[in-house]
Amino acid sequence: MNKFLRKFVFDKLKYLRLYGVAPIQVRHIHLDLPPADSLARPLTSLKPEKSVYPLDNNTDSSDKPLCSVNKYTNRTHTCGELNINHVGCEVVLYGWLGYQRMNKFVVLRDSYGETQLLIDDEHKNIQNTIERTPYESIIKIKGTVSARPKDMINVKQKTGEIEIQVDELQVINQARNVLPFSIREFQMAKEALRMQYRYLDIRFRQMQRNLRIRSKLFMKMREFLIANHFVDVETPTLFKSTPGGAQEFVVPTRFPGKFYSLVQSPQQFKQMLMAGALDRYFQIAKCYRDEGSRSDRQPEFTQLDVELSFTSVEEVLHLIEELLFYSLPELFGEVPRKFLRISYEEALETYGSDKPDVSFPYKLQNCTDILKGNSKLNSENNFGVYLLDFTVETLQDACILSKSIKEKTGKIANQYPRAKLIQSKVVREDWPGKMQKIFSVEESNQILSRHCIKDGSVVFIAYGNKYDARNLLGKIRLEYVKLLEEKSNTRIRHNGNHFLWVVDFPLFESNTESGEFQSAHHPFTAPHSDDLHLLDEDPLKVRALAYDLVLNGNEVGGGSIRIHDPMLQKKVLKLLKIEKETLQHIVDMLGSGCPPHGGIALGLDRLLAVLLNTSSIRDVIAFPKTFEGRDPVSQAPSEVAEEILRLYHIRSTT
Repeated sequence: MNKFLRKFVFDKLKYLRLYGVAPIQVRHIHLDLPPADSLARPLTSLKPEKSVYPLDNNTDSSDKPLCSVNKYTNRTHTCGELNINHVGCEVVLYGWLGYQRMNKFVVLRDSYGETQLLIDDEHKNIQNTIERTPYESIIKIKGTVSARPKDMINVKQKTGEIEIQVDELQVINQARNVLPFSIREFQMAKEALRMQYRYLDIRFRQMQRNLRIRSKLFMKMREFLIANHFVDVETPTLFKSTPGGAQEFVVPTRFPGKFYSLVQSPQQFKQMLMAGALDRYFQIAKCYRDEGSRSDRQPEFTQLDVELSFTSVEEVLHLIEELLFYSLPELFGEVPRKFLRISYEEALETYGSDKPDVSFPYKLQNCTDILKGNSKLNSENNFGVYLLDFTVETLQDACILSKSIKEKTGKIANQYPRAKLIQSKVVREDWPGKMQKIFSVEESNQILSRHCIKDGSVVFIAYGNKYDARNLLGKIRLEYVKLLEEKSNTRIRHNGNHFLWVVDFPLFESNTESGEFQSAHHPFTAPHSDDLHLLDEDPLKVRALAYDLVLNGNEVGGGSIRIHDPMLQKKVLKLLKIEKETLQHIVDMLGSGCPPHGGIALGLDRLLAVLLNTSSIRDVIAFPKTFEGRDPVSQAPSEVAEEILRLYHIRSTT
């Protein structure tokens, strides 16, 4: 037996002894070692037989999990696990002092729940200690579990059947008398204050839940991908500044005039890995964009990055459907095996958005052919008229069009100056006369009959530039449903996870200011093979092999099949007016024998925020940035010393 095999065997025996398995005598050992590639067997079933982490399922003779949450700590239990079956047990608990009454009844809280403590009058010294101990102090107690009187059982509390008779109490760390805010669910502080003292905010039950679910989701995703032969590879954060994307953060160096850039994504690195024959890659990666913050965006964010060789659009979509079907149901409920699919053009034509919310049915209807001869309306080459009809029957008499709603939808219309908006509650008999300043009676009747508009319906009509008209109604579609749900207390959007693939994006867009071409996704996206001839004839008509994943109206992922031909890559860079020299390393890589490849990135912060129905992605990130992109805890960005500026050959202009 060689020394490596010998070490392997005796390490295994040591492991068995450590976890209580009877030792065995070993005289002759024959090991049938599996081939290396079987160490990451594919998942034939989307539900694993057992966890990748075997200690989670192994139990000792008392059926207590070996990997108990109390292992490696000095406590015997958490504040959320004791119940009537533990009565009579002596326990040691640690936690935060959450509440106390009469120096006798105490609530101890930790990450897992809360437990009531009872300090008998005979322990006057402990009662005196509690009296002068501020809330949120860390305390340790020793005591005995007892059953609560039947009339004092708290059925809403996991530990509501028991209390701890305290024998010893020690204040481990005394909190200040006055903290910035109290940890009370019913009196949450404003977000700015909570973010400034995030270490306090994380103590709230909701933040605890969100961060633990985040951890479990990441583990499930890793489990699925590793079991399917994907390799987790870390790629650099410091890179060179590259054109054709979002605004980047630059990092000064000790080389005069030379800067790093924080990567927007691992896009170029993962393509290099494909050229390096590492054909199935993934990474949970930190990415950076200097675009400030919004409710659904952060300058520093986390994405699941996946790339594989010898694939196609169909295979990438199938991979992500199986990944989410495996990872989500245990945490978030049912997920369909196959997601709906819609083309980019159909999404805009039907929903007025490239990330449509399909959790409710109302769609845009094209009326252009009815009104194209109307000289009052038609003054553009790209003329279009679209209608959005909310009918009374499907909304159970909830259709309203109040003055406040008209004002809100009017503000949306102001964002689209090339389109006009008509909003009206319909009485069929009177409507043609009401609209005669805009439509002829015949046109009005055609609209009513073709689109089956009923009495009491609310209709929105947008006309003018086709693209603005669609986008305008797309925004109103979302806003009006939101307003209806708020004002009428009628649920219009269906519950659940409504996933949707949007495919067949354009390869290029026209920059509204310069008129030049720009990438709809990024410069490495492959054009559709059927449209290659259009690169010379009409580049704006070229479709991309690109796809976005949408969940309940939120884009949560996007990817594409990549260009693997260096000549095609140079042609695309030329159309985008990107100097080839800035991406020469990519062109050289493609020319080294690079396989066809493609992939996708899922925005994990946004995905979690949608799944958990939070108002902001900041609620699923431990230490997020503010709207201005600042770190509220440390107040970064901050000034640095003059000698540091000199070291990096930079100076402030203010």
